[in-house]
Amino acid sequence: MSILPNAHDSRSLGPADSSAETIGNRSGRSNGNALSLVHAPDGAAMASEFIPDGVAVRRNGHSRAQESGNRPLQVIKFGGTSVGDAHCIARVMEIVRSTSRDSDLVVVVSAMSGVTNKLVSAALQSEAGNYPAAASILEELRSQHELAAQTLIHSAAELERLRQKTNSVLQEGSDLCRQTSLSRELTLRARDAISSLGERLSAPLLAAALTEHGVPSEAIEATEVLVTDDCFGGAEPLMDLTRERCEARVRPLLQNGIVPVITGFIGATLDGELTTLGRGGSDYSATILGAAFCADEVTIWTDVDGVLTSDPRMVPGACTIPEISYREAAELAHFGAKVLHPKTLRPLMQTHTPLWIRNTFAPEKTGTKVTPEGSLNDGGVKALTAFSDAALIRVGGPAMASVANVLARTFTAIAAAQADVLLILHSSSQNDVRFVVPSALAKATVEALRREFEQELAVEIEDHITLDSTIGIITVVGQNMGEVSAIIGRTFNALQRENVDIIAIAQGSSDCNVSFVVGRNDVKAGLLSTHREFQLGLMEPEEFPTK
Repeated sequence: MSILPNAHDSRSLGPADSSAETIGNRSGRSNGNALSLVHAPDGAAMASEFIPDGVAVRRNGHSRAQESGNRPLQVIKFGGTSVGDAHCIARVMEIVRSTSRDSDLVVVVSAMSGVTNKLVSAALQSEAGNYPAAASILEELRSQHELAAQTLIHSAAELERLRQKTNSVLQEGSDLCRQTSLSRELTLRARDAISSLGERLSAPLLAAALTEHGVPSEAIEATEVLVTDDCFGGAEPLMDLTRERCEARVRPLLQNGIVPVITGFIGATLDGELTTLGRGGSDYSATILGAAFCADEVTIWTDVDGVLTSDPRMVPGACTIPEISYREAAELAHFGAKVLHPKTLRPLMQTHTPLWIRNTFAPEKTGTKVTPEGSLNDGGVKALTAFSDAALIRVGGPAMASVANVLARTFTAIAAAQADVLLILHSSSQNDVRFVVPSALAKATVEALRREFEQELAVEIEDHITLDSTIGIITVVGQNMGEVSAIIGRTFNALQRENVDIIAIAQGSSDCNVSFVVGRNDVKAGLLSTHREFQLGLMEPEEFPTK
C-alpha cells in the first residue's frame, strides 16, 4: 500500500479534501489502474453566513452571559422518544424546571415518537387516493395526544384550549390529505405540511403542561422565527432574518421569564410557506436557534447517554465518549452515526457554542460534550462508525478512454440526481470514476449517469456504468491520531483477522478519520474486531489510545 502522490484535490467538490490509499479489488489483485479515494464530510462545512459582523461570540472561552453578568441562555431540544407519552413528558418537565433555575431557556421539541412516520404514511395513503386510511391515522393521533393531555393537564379551561389547538392542526392535516387524495399528487409542499403536524401538536402540549406545573411557557411555531429557503423537504436557514425574528418574537418572552417551546424540524420561507429541514432535522433546528441567539450552550436530550464509541446494536461493548471535537462529531454523523443529524454542527462552528448530548431517561449522567477543539488531553482513535446501506457506482471502461471531461460530467449528473456522495474514487487519467452513495439514491444516480453519457455509450455492448449494492463503510475517527500509517496498519490487521475483504482505504484531509470500504456482510465483524483492537470499550476519560 502507498499513499498516492497525485490524489485528486476535492476542494472543487466540497469543503474538505483528502488523500488516499487503495488496495485493488476484492480479491486483493490490483487492476493495474491506481485509484485515489476522497471524501468531503457534509458535517464539516463552516458556513460564514451563520454569524454576521457585530454578533458576539466566545472570546477566550467566555460566553456573552459570563462577560455581561446576565443569566446564561441555553437551547435545549427534546427528541421524539423524550416526549413519547405522558410519562416521558413528565421527565422532560422536570429537566426544564431544574435547568430554568439557573438559565434562561429556549426549548425545541420533536413530534412524539413514531408520529412523523405515521404522518408520512397518511400522506402516501392520500397520494394513492385512500383518504379514509389517512383520516384514520389522524384520528389515531388525536387520541394519542388527548390521552397525554388528560394525564398531564388538570385545568378544564387549559385542557379545552389545548383541545381546540389540536383540532385546528389536525383539521389542516385532514384538508391537505383530502386535497392530495383528490388530485392523486403529493407535492413537496404538501408533504412538508403534513409531516410537520407532529411538532405542531407536541409543542402546545408541552407548553401547556409546563405552565400548569409552575413553569410559565408559550408554544411558538418555528414558521414565526426560522426563515428558510424554498427547498421543500430539506430547507436551509436564512440566518440574518432568523436572528432578527428570534430577537423580535422570542427575546421578549425570555425577558419576562417565559419559556418558549418551539417546534423543531420546520421553518418557513420569506412568503410564509411552511418548509421542513429534512428527517431528523429537529437537532438542526436547535443549533440554528442556538446560533441565532448566540446561546451559551445547546443540549440535545435523547435516549442514549451521549456519543458512543460505536453503534451499541452492533458493538455491545460501546461506551460513552466524555468530550469530542466538532470535526470528529461531524465525521461520525456523516458516516452514519445516528445520534446527530449530519447538519447539526454547522451553525455552532462559527459561534463556538458547546453542544451536549444527554439522556432524558438518565439525566444524572453527564453525556458527551462537543466543543470546537475537543479535549486537549486526548488523542488517537476515539470512535468507529459504519454505513451499511451504501452502494458503489462505477463509470469507466474502454469506451471512456476517449471521452473528455469524464469527472466533471459525472459530478454534473450526480448533482442532478441530488445524491449525497460519501466517498469518491478515480484513476489518475480520470477515465475511471467510482463513488459511494446511500443505497436509496443509487438507482436514480445510475439513471442520471446513463442519460449524461447516452451518446458515448449508445453503440457499446459492455455496460460502462455499473452498480454494486453489496458494500459498506467502516470509519475510524479521532483527532491527533499520531502515526496514521500505524492506525491503518492496526485496523487492516483487525479486519484481516476476521477475513474482512477490504476494497479501499481513504484518509481524510482533516487527519481525524480513515475510512475502509468493505463488503456489507462484513461490517459488523469488522466493527467488533476494530473496536477490540483499539480497546475502545475499556477506555476511561483522558485515556484514549494514541496509536
